[in-house]
Amino acid sequence: MKMAYKTVKGGVCAPQGFLGAAVSCGVKNPKDRRTDLALIYSEHPCVSAGTFTTNRVKAAPVKVTQAHLRAQELRAIVANSGNANACTGVHGIEDARSMAKLIALPLGLKQREVGVCSTGVIGIPLPMDRITPGLALLPGHLNSKGGTEVAKAIMTSDTTIKEIAITASIGGQKVRIGACAKGAGMICPSMATMLCFVTTDANLSKTCLHKTILEAVEGSFNRICIDGDMSTNDTVLVLANGQAGGPRIARGSKACREFREALQHVLLKLAQSCVKDGERVRKFVTLEVRGASTYLDAKKVAEAVAKSALVKASWNGDDPNWGRIIHAIGYSRARIREELIDISYEDKPACEGGLMAKTPHKLLRDIAARDSFTITVNLHQGKADYTIYTTDLSPEYIDFNRSEYSYWKNSGLG
Repeated sequence: MKMAYKTVKGGVCAPQGFLGAAVSCGVKNPKDRRTDLALIYSEHPCVSAGTFTTNRVKAAPVKVTQAHLRAQELRAIVANSGNANACTGVHGIEDARSMAKLIALPLGLKQREVGVCSTGVIGIPLPMDRITPGLALLPGHLNSKGGTEVAKAIMTSDTTIKEIAITASIGGQKVRIGACAKGAGMICPSMATMLCFVTTDANLSKTCLHKTILEAVEGSFNRICIDGDMSTNDTVLVLANGQAGGPRIARGSKACREFREALQHVLLKLAQSCVKDGERVRKFVTLEVRGASTYLDAKKVAEAVAKSALVKASWNGDDPNWGRIIHAIGYSRARIREELIDISYEDKPACEGGLMAKTPHKLLRDIAARDSFTITVNLHQGKADYTIYTTDLSPEYIDFNRSEYSYWKNSGLG
């Protein structure tokens, strides 16, 4: 039985004891006055956990925050948009550490109690001359209603604010979970390509939190794909300060399982909102793979189809081209038998037994013309399944990305 959750306002500041703030530094452009530097802070000690990009090229803030998490529990997160601080060498590491230090000092924290995140263009040093004054302002702006400002400040090519907060009964105790995320491009499942910050006042043990974040990310952010690209800066961080009270929730307990379900609900909502806000996309496609021999085979098929430029281009043209889907299934390296494959659009067969089905093409085309639809692939090889959320690929996506992030434009070299 699925748990019921009540949505509340406040985002990352909805749980007890969490404060947020955001200021403008002109990180990407000194003339742009939108907020681009954010701070989340717990007034109480926390247990913390995170997951990070599996890209072998990792941004400086990822490396620094991973080291901080190994050494200390986090109580604060500082994040900037407009610059990824990736591929910036030793100087980038020093800048990320400086961001943590400059936030820790006025808050009375150790440097390693601060997580650091950045998002934006790769390969350009952080403009610390503009960021440092902003870091000095952030602690003074902290307030219990700052969640939405934090969510706004981490946006890059996003067009919508992505935040959520819920109340849930965990182990008989009323707790809150708040979260915000950013992500619209460079989205490919493998720890997700985005930033996500989660706060909760649940009284969690460290082992419960570590297990639940891994499982919840696997069932949410690892199930999305926009363009098949994996970022250098992927980060999900969770802070739990225990202010809801009640006994400490242990790993393996019923309460821990309840928290995992609630956390996955929150992360899946944010993950789907990232896909729906994909850079210049028109379609939100739920792709279900059923009847695979193994979970890994189901995942291989889902990801091959979701990443295929040909498949995504056909969706953009309202074309239910199942031939492109089956060809992607064929190169997925999953165990399949062509003559057993069924493909349907909203339960209307497009392919049966590897051959064209009798469904009128106009009916399938009308479904493919919708803003949102579900495609089901049944391999008839076993009982494993996998669901992924993906998009079309538009000419506008190419136009946007051939200029918006051009190196010369952002580095001042042009």
